[in-house]
Amino acid sequence: MYFTDRGIEELEERRGEEEVSLAWLADRLRAFVDAHPEHAGAADRFATFLARDDSDDE
Repeated sequence: MYFTDRGIEELEERRGEEEVSLAWLADRLRAFVDAHPEHAGAADRFATFLARDDSDDE
């Protein structure tokens, strides 16, 4: 397990049963970047990763 997996595990444990919209996720990502602007690049790459489906890689 990578160090970063602990946050993923916590997310799954706390909110794994919830359903969320992509609009909600985008809003949370914006709030995260507002609070942690030094991580804006990673958040943007993550959002781009989620936005593209597998067929975009071909």
